[in-house]
Amino acid sequence: MQTALRLIYPPQCVMCGALVGEPFQLCGSCWRATPFISGLVCDTCGTPLPGDDTGHTEICDDCLSIARPWDRGRAALLYRDGAKRLVLALKHGDRQDLAVPAARWMARAAEPIVEPEMLIVPIPAHWLRLLQRRYNQAALLANRLGKTLSLQVAPDALIRKKRTRVQEGMTRDDRFRNLADAFAPHPGRGGLIKGRSVLLVDDVMTSGATFAAAAEICHVAGASRVSVLSLARVAKDA
Repeated sequence: MQTALRLIYPPQCVMCGALVGEPFQLCGSCWRATPFISGLVCDTCGTPLPGDDTGHTEICDDCLSIARPWDRGRAALLYRDGAKRLVLALKHGDRQDLAVPAARWMARAAEPIVEPEMLIVPIPAHWLRLLQRRYNQAALLANRLGKTLSLQVAPDALIRKKRTRVQEGMTRDDRFRNLADAFAPHPGRGGLIKGRSVLLVDDVMTSGATFAAAAEICHVAGASRVSVLSLARVAKDA
């Protein structure tokens, strides 16, 4: 049956529609246009660093100068070129199918920071934004990631109390102010966080303000440790 279906509906590149060998893959051209993060990275935020990975923990200048309320972090892609187009299609283009390959790439990037029995928690969207967009892309990624890593997902462990302004174009300080008091533990299901190691998931990390605000609330809710994972990372020199 699968062979017959492939003859009728051959697998296509998730970005350009070119024929590929397996479903939910990028063709060679789109793969080359998508900047995957590899090699030496900051252990706290996942941004790529110059030099070779020698197995020693390295921290970027931003994470040395800014107090991060989480332990470790990773990202799968640099937020530019094909990766930026992919994220925008997932976020604004109703391309929910992109969560399938994206979660696979995120799982690969997260290997060094994943712990047994970790609880995956997506960054929540405000209910008004959910009405407008119909889905939370962070929750889509988290649910797929949970299946890939065989970890529990708590899609509503956190709630977004206020609808924050879109952060594009804001300074770093403005981003942190914008997210102040934005999140809270869910009144009923926030208790899942207590005593657990939490992996916060979102589509993009820029300044880290969103992750910082959510990580602080996870600690308030009793998390033993918090790590962060994004599909894409904005890097200064990318």
